[in-house]
Amino acid sequence: MKAIKISEKTVTRLSIYLRCIEELENEGMASVSSTQLADRFGLNSAQVRKDLAYFGQFGIRGLGYYITPLRHSLEEILGLKRAWEVALVGLGNLGSALIAYKGFQEKGFKIAVVFDRDPAKIGRRVEGIPVMDMGSIVSVIRKRKIKIGILAVPAAGAQAVFDALVKGGVIAVLNFAPTQLTGPDSVKIQNVDLSALLKTLSYHIAQAERPV
Repeated sequence: MKAIKISEKTVTRLSIYLRCIEELENEGMASVSSTQLADRFGLNSAQVRKDLAYFGQFGIRGLGYYITPLRHSLEEILGLKRAWEVALVGLGNLGSALIAYKGFQEKGFKIAVVFDRDPAKIGRRVEGIPVMDMGSIVSVIRKRKIKIGILAVPAAGAQAVFDALVKGGVIAVLNFAPTQLTGPDSVKIQNVDLSALLKTLSYHIAQAERPV
């Protein structure tokens, strides 16, 4: 049987559903219907049912979903049942902020090593994390078998750093550099262009302020 190709939008929505379910679980709820999820979090109940149906039958007719089992299932689907080591490249303002953010660790993503080209930073430990020279990216990634990388470097050097990460064995990259990276289809690139997102917001504000 041919495997069903799951769209990127569906995967993104699964992470949103997980966050919502976690909130309900923390409030002590035992079960929830797709309609209740939709009403509470501004979701589409039909879309929730459709997305979850790709992965099995999680709901019970007339009752909905048991929250704790659904959380476990979503964590399994999203690959969150294991801890992931992450390599961060770039210890500037953004890189430092990412290290200080505790949400990664809480969700099973541990920044295990940082790479930078500044001699004043190399050899230090930040939040207990070693800072290494960029020239060692390939060897360190291979040795530690790290599969996830975060790029927080200027656009000019981003492609070369990305290539080194891929050569070392990284197969998923969160890219904060304001540039489009090119690589093999087997490597997943998630671009986060903060300036582009702000421009999108400014557009909506400008449209709202225009006279009717």
